[in-house]
Amino acid sequence: MEAKLKKELGTTMLKAAGHSGGGCISEGQSYDTDSGRVFVKINHKREAKLMFDGEMASLEAIIKTQTVRVPKPMKVIELDTGGCVFVMEHLDMRGLSKHSARLGDQLADMHLHNKRELEKLNKEQQTVGKGAGQTEVAAIEKFGFSTTTCCGYLPQENEWESDWVSFYSRHRLQFQINMVEKSYGDREVRELWAQLQLKIPQFFTDVEIVPALLHGDLWGGNVAECADGPVIFDPSSFYGHSEFELSISGMFGGFNSSFYSAYHEKIPQALGFAKRKELYQLFHYLNHWNHFGGGYRGSSIRIMKSLLK
Repeated sequence: MEAKLKKELGTTMLKAAGHSGGGCISEGQSYDTDSGRVFVKINHKREAKLMFDGEMASLEAIIKTQTVRVPKPMKVIELDTGGCVFVMEHLDMRGLSKHSARLGDQLADMHLHNKRELEKLNKEQQTVGKGAGQTEVAAIEKFGFSTTTCCGYLPQENEWESDWVSFYSRHRLQFQINMVEKSYGDREVRELWAQLQLKIPQFFTDVEIVPALLHGDLWGGNVAECADGPVIFDPSSFYGHSEFELSISGMFGGFNSSFYSAYHEKIPQALGFAKRKELYQLFHYLNHWNHFGGGYRGSSIRIMKSLLK
């Protein structure tokens, strides 16, 4: 692997640095190279390239918003022995603490970025001709993403849809329910889902949803801070409802009240937020069930029953 890395990165020096780590899905190791320190994620699963390509596209999309810091992606490299590595900028990170409020503020800006671009585009379209100072705006009017992303190692369907309720029901919940059905044939889930999918539109009455670029998997393990501010990483991005982002952040801790206060100062909670948060957490519980097994069945069933009350 190291010979391949040297060749692909065009470096004569490749020395493992002290920083290594691993999550539930991939291993990681820092290396010193001729042009500085890099961080390398390693995964030997057959889905590794699909996963890393999606993560690279996600990081690039977040960088373009110029809102919240992410590691700069460099290269996805296929290994001759199977699997893949993903090379990115090395950052000296520690646990999120003093920059929590700043992360809330910057995350809200990231979620508002596309809305602001759409408003800019709309303003430009109302102007006859192209005056000085007007730019081509990359505004997104649908829900989805330009490439497949993975939440964990499972691929997500990101086909563009103009309706959020349809996108979320079909490409997030139904997709996960189908996997549960295939693996476990769970009759109770099947019956609850048959009722719940008919009720989902009711949770979105009078809610205006503008496509927002999301990190997609924003739990406490995917946020940190450097000396000069917060960092988010391991994204599985798509354009969706901004509230979706705050679902997993509330499931496993890692975010304090200053984060939420700063966020909601820019994006206030809309009516029905609490129920929709449950609906969005259902995706993550189903996804965890499909990754890690039946320990997450109880939480999935509980939320479905709660939503049907």
